[in-house]
Amino acid sequence: MTAAFTIRLDDETLAKLDALAADTDRSRNWLAAKAIENYIELNAWQIARIKEGIAQADRGEFATEEEVEAVFAKYRTKA
Repeated sequence: MTAAFTIRLDDETLAKLDALAADTDRSRNWLAAKAIENYIELNAWQIARIKEGIAQADRGEFATEEEVEAVFAKYRTKA
């Protein structure tokens, strides 16, 4: 099942959407729907990871000082 809704875009964004639609032989609607699906998927994943991290912190599950130092040491540049 699908539902329709209206979205307002500025002229420049609409022109870019139309150009992309033409270049990919897709409709505006298809591209907009895919963009929204991708945005929702990415942000839902990110929010889930944040909630997971907060729950771990609430349970007192923190990295040890040694674990944190090991990560910093791995990326520390040598002068």
